[in-house]
Amino acid sequence: MDPAETLPEPQTTERSQALTQQSGMQQTTVRLSDCIQLMQADLVHANPTPENLGHPVSDVLMYDPLDNWSSVDDRIILAVGCTYGSPDFDQLLHRAANSSAAAVIVKAHGARMEELRAAAVRHSLSLLVAPDHADWTRLVALARASVMGAAADSVSGVRLGDLYAFANAAASMTNGAASIVDPLGRILGYSTLPGQPIDELRRITTLTLQETIQPAFDQDFKMVYDAPGAVMVPALDDGMARLALAVRAGGELLGSIWIIDPGEEKRVTALNALDRMAPLAGLHMLHARSASDFGERRNADLIRTLMDDTPHASFAAAQLGLDTVNGLAVAAFSIVRPETGSLESVRDIHRLLHLVTTVCNVQFGTSHSALIGSVVYALLPCNGAEPRAAHGRIIQEIEAYSHTISSFPVIATVGGIAHDIEHLPRSRSEAIQTLHYLLKLKSSQGKSRQGKSPGVALHEDFQIPLNLLKIGEFIEDNGLGGADQIARIQARDAEQQTDYLDTLRAYLATNGNISAMAAELHVHNNTVRYRVARLAGDFNLDLADPQNRLWLWLRLTTMDLAAK
Repeated sequence: MDPAETLPEPQTTERSQALTQQSGMQQTTVRLSDCIQLMQADLVHANPTPENLGHPVSDVLMYDPLDNWSSVDDRIILAVGCTYGSPDFDQLLHRAANSSAAAVIVKAHGARMEELRAAAVRHSLSLLVAPDHADWTRLVALARASVMGAAADSVSGVRLGDLYAFANAAASMTNGAASIVDPLGRILGYSTLPGQPIDELRRITTLTLQETIQPAFDQDFKMVYDAPGAVMVPALDDGMARLALAVRAGGELLGSIWIIDPGEEKRVTALNALDRMAPLAGLHMLHARSASDFGERRNADLIRTLMDDTPHASFAAAQLGLDTVNGLAVAAFSIVRPETGSLESVRDIHRLLHLVTTVCNVQFGTSHSALIGSVVYALLPCNGAEPRAAHGRIIQEIEAYSHTISSFPVIATVGGIAHDIEHLPRSRSEAIQTLHYLLKLKSSQGKSRQGKSPGVALHEDFQIPLNLLKIGEFIEDNGLGGADQIARIQARDAEQQTDYLDTLRAYLATNGNISAMAAELHVHNNTVRYRVARLAGDFNLDLADPQNRLWLWLRLTTMDLAAK
């Protein structure tokens, strides 16, 4: 549908009046205890006094020691990167207490609970301790959503994160069949109340648990995402009109709710109900995503076992339901960022995981992907006559879509085919080696401002330089270079500012062609002859010996590759 064809919002004045009347029933004070209960984030309260638990909460604030601390009253402060015993920690608690903050959320990072409790009591402040492994991005979103959710009407009897039950509650309140959709077009929950009419589109999407058109390419979704509240989306062809609402938490788009239009008489009430349930919808969707995090962690553990723990790899493959008949290849993905510990980088890498999962699902009908450390891995099947061509297309497609998840470039590589489970560690190693090599090329490109370096590659695309790097590591690890001719030439160049190493490099690259060397070094032919003669004489180089030339070439090439 074209957004320009969207019907005008019905009876705006009536809707505003109805919302104003109903909002009068919602003016309740949000207490810290309400927020803690709704967050359900394994927080430990270090100082749970009645006064602290009853403290009103208005908003959430990320801690920055350089901020001027305006409007801190009644806010929950998230102390990212602030640890017990540091000057920032004491300063933060002092300023939070003096500014009447509702609470401070920290991570223990080795501090004993008794120490944290004593600090909280000393400042008469609510101190909430999150697990060290907790994701700050998720905590921020949960905290903000809990503040909004606690202030909204509650949907009784619905467990947080149960999106099917929440869809039923939404359908009951709006008198129309409800579907909850994530930004990738996956149906996360839908209502099952009897007697509510549906159309063919609703029937197909609930059967496949997927929208027929991805939201990124659907004008109706774009219109809903741009709207400040619930809107009406007119019917297309033989379908039914919809009421829809974009669901956000902390500025992040979590998805949308779609309701079959209940008709003109009930439309205003339904739109108002959708607007009121927006904060609760965000809270439910965040908790549902949190529950799915368990599945992601289990998936990551099994994939890690496949790649790192060969004796138990067969068990992990069975748990994942892997088809290993034609072999598998490990793909590795990373985002090229100057820093990796910020909230934005954490969010970007999780978005990359979801992008990889989605593209693999579309291509192969299944996906086995996981975030391990700061790298996203995917197990690619090797079906068809040309599996490597398919692998190349997959990583190219993911790189092409990567601008939708991050402003930083994505590197994507695939290791060689592992024809059995036992060889998956080798495929992973090849993928990581290729990934690191492309990252080095990106880095050297930035320094030299040369042509654009590749962002995707199969292992065999760079197998020769990668093998040479391994030879260079072997030479270095075993001290084979020692004080050979290359080391002595390097020392002479550094001491006397000469260019003998570049001369030798040009000699080997041109097979000793004097004219070609002169052109490459931008000097006269006689100068080249003089330098070559000095090289041979001063450093006892027998350039006519093939083995000697091979050794010198290996040393120079592996050094140059390692320095990129």
